Amino acid sequence: MRLKNKVAVVTGGARDLGRAISCQLAREGAKVVINHFNEEEKAKETVAMIEAEGGEAIIVYGDMTKADDANNLAAKAREAFGEEIHILVNVAGGLVGRKKLVEMEESFFDFLMTLNFKSVFLVSKAVVPFMPAGSSIINFSSLAARDGGGPGASIYAASKGAVMTYTRSLAKELGPQGIRVNSLAPGVISSTFHDIHSTPQIRQNISNATPLRREGSPQEVADLVAYLASDESSFLSGNNVDINGGLAFS
Repeated sequence: MRLKNKVAVVTGGARDLGRAISCQLAREGAKVVINHFNEEEKAKETVAMIEAEGGEAIIVYGDMTKADDANNLAAKAREAFGEEIHILVNVAGGLVGRKKLVEMEESFFDFLMTLNFKSVFLVSKAVVPFMPAGSSIINFSSLAARDGGGPGASIYAASKGAVMTYTRSLAKELGPQGIRVNSLAPGVISSTFHDIHSTPQIRQNISNATPLRREGSPQEVADLVAYLASDESSFLSGNNVDINGGLAFS
């Protein structure tokens, strides 16, 4: 119960990594605010899982690329669980599709940068005013930010690289207030993300190149998030933590 009496906001918290994180934070004692945009049934399932284990959680619908929705998320969290928000986990984002340079429309570029990077800015801006000293922000970057991503994922990789750099900037800015900011860069984690965007052969090739010879699990990511959210990581800020089974960067 490292997070007892803490309030945690998880964007994209309804399924896959977001679900595992929401459940683990609740297991550790946090009251969890699960944001979703188009995953209402998944969000309800996640809340039911949390409540079955004796935890507390609410659902807040919203598009985190919109400032009004981000502000509403912060307002609903405070309305449900009190004035302070102690943990923010920015999971929401995605690859959307693979497009090479010559195929890419300007609108696709703008959409992906907004989805993966601007959303982190908007939610952080909405939540930070209510975070006391000792609070923690965990942003989701990607292995793609390190190695440039796979075929057709250049803008996804660039947007996640922006998240990584923004994390360092926020850590400097918010550190004097006692707020820690870190990011994670997952490698291949077993999830619907890779079910949709990566072929079985690509996934097998990556696993074969990984020293641990397997994909990671959402629970392994969730355990790391819980550590970064807790006081056990109280002197860790401005870092990007790679969780990829030892995969070397090209």
